[in-house]
Amino acid sequence: MNWMGLAQTLRSELIERRRDFHRHPELAFEETRTAGIVARELGALGLEVITGVGKTGVIGILEGAHDGPTVLVRADMDALPITETNQTEYNSETPGKMHACGHDGHTAIALAVVKMLAAQREQIAGRVKFIFQPAEEIGRGAHAMIKDGALNAPEPIVSLGLHLWNDMPLGQVAITEGPAMASANNFDLRIKGRGGHGAMPFLAHDPIVAGSQIVNALQTIVSRSVDGLDTAVVSTCGFHAGHIHNVIPGEAHLYGTYRTYRKETTALVERRMREISEGIASALGCTADLILENITPALINDSPTNARLRNLFSRVESPVPLHFLDSVRTMASEDMAYFLDRVPGTFFFVGSADPARDLNYPHHHPRFDFDEESLVVAAGLLTSAVASYVYQDATR
Repeated sequence: MNWMGLAQTLRSELIERRRDFHRHPELAFEETRTAGIVARELGALGLEVITGVGKTGVIGILEGAHDGPTVLVRADMDALPITETNQTEYNSETPGKMHACGHDGHTAIALAVVKMLAAQREQIAGRVKFIFQPAEEIGRGAHAMIKDGALNAPEPIVSLGLHLWNDMPLGQVAITEGPAMASANNFDLRIKGRGGHGAMPFLAHDPIVAGSQIVNALQTIVSRSVDGLDTAVVSTCGFHAGHIHNVIPGEAHLYGTYRTYRKETTALVERRMREISEGIASALGCTADLILENITPALINDSPTNARLRNLFSRVESPVPLHFLDSVRTMASEDMAYFLDRVPGTFFFVGSADPARDLNYPHHHPRFDFDEESLVVAAGLLTSAVASYVYQDATR
């Protein structure tokens, strides 16, 4: 079956649906309109539909005519709290909210995959469990859906997903071996000292000075504690203390993020963060209360699934010439990692940028947009991947 050819016939529908979702962005756990459209479409195509999974998530189960394995396909639905500054006919109609990461495209792509496979139900051996997930942008949706039983009967044997990727031009496809996206972890640090008059700092224990030294020292974790062949990021993204010119405050608040690809590296970074914070604070007469929060694990692709998809995709006839990469990594995170942690599979990147048309702004930028031809490419590739597990082609 020429799935890419079928995807091309759905080009107008893919673009129209993506633009509709783009006009009506919804934030994490607020995706009621999007989820409603998804549920109606799944029901109309004859799938078993389960709503309210992980609050606003939707599951659609496409049951084939023959017995076989269950394949999980995941797409995310939520937008970001960003004010769009593009000038297009499909701009966000909701002030302060925008699809600035491509999830509008992901949802449209997954619905196209459903439509193509549902039309071939008689030749499907097994079933496909489509997961339309909320709250990826805050790293909470996958865990919420799993907690609500998203991976229960039927239990999938493989997890598949993709991300439109504006760091790569249209035509590039990346299937990364091992870790492809980093874990996401947050830290909150409260430094308590003793406030005082700005003219008499010797009578105070200044949490601002302690905090400033801690910010600088945290940067030594990556350069001096993490193996040079390993990877980590530690970023302080907020520092708040005081509000009067001549008053040394009694407390300072620091917060930020740290990212790694390995659990062992995460443990090392956390240990050093605690040692540095408590040690410097104590030396300066202050105390440090460090709270660490693990949001999502690293996203790690399964090697056998990768090999299967590379072989399969190399034989796909695409309207856009495809160039395959195998080492695209980012320190950004993705809670698809929760599904892959429990059900091995592959999460691949599909290039979506077109610099010549100014469609190469990065993800989470107020001018983010992508080349919509990537919708067809992504839908064709994802359908091919799913079909390789469940579709019985009488011609082969």
